[in-house]
Amino acid sequence: MKSSTEPRGGADCTWVFAYGSLIWDPGFDPQEQVVARLDGWYRRFCLRSLRYRGTFDEPGLVLALDAGEGSYCEGVALAIPPAAEEPVMASIRARELFNPAYREIRAPLQLQDGRVVQAFTYVVNRDHAQYGDFTPAQQAEMIATAAGERGPNVDYLFNTAEHLSKQGIADPMLDRLSAEVRTLQRELT
Repeated sequence: MKSSTEPRGGADCTWVFAYGSLIWDPGFDPQEQVVARLDGWYRRFCLRSLRYRGTFDEPGLVLALDAGEGSYCEGVALAIPPAAEEPVMASIRARELFNPAYREIRAPLQLQDGRVVQAFTYVVNRDHAQYGDFTPAQQAEMIATAAGERGPNVDYLFNTAEHLSKQGIADPMLDRLSAEVRTLQRELT
């Protein structure tokens, strides 16, 4: 992350809104990272992972932004260095859009420092077969036991919760889910 004395991203930068693994594994060195708020969307475990954090036989769950009137999501706005925009966006799109479970949108973000920027982000496609409305108990059970190409599903949950906390972002849903998953892990061992 760049310090506050170095050049900051601005309106001429391409911004990406990170609400899950892009926070702790963006795949590039952001020119700037700023806590941000996206209105009209909320973070939730509503997408089955059949590859990265689960399999067809034992699906995991990953986060997506789901639309909700009056809702909002706090995450991190990542400024892409202008010289790296094309390869970085290609890499992010390959990662986030490898199947049509997510849709790319561009939306206004309210940055913690008062700026408003337009940012790309990835929202759930509710019509996709991997989308589901899971109870907290179902989420915990799937996350506690699943693993995929990128490792155990619990790592995804715990890393996201930890890095949100490090940014000063409270997410009680993720905190409750993390506690429930840890309880299940103890019961399973």
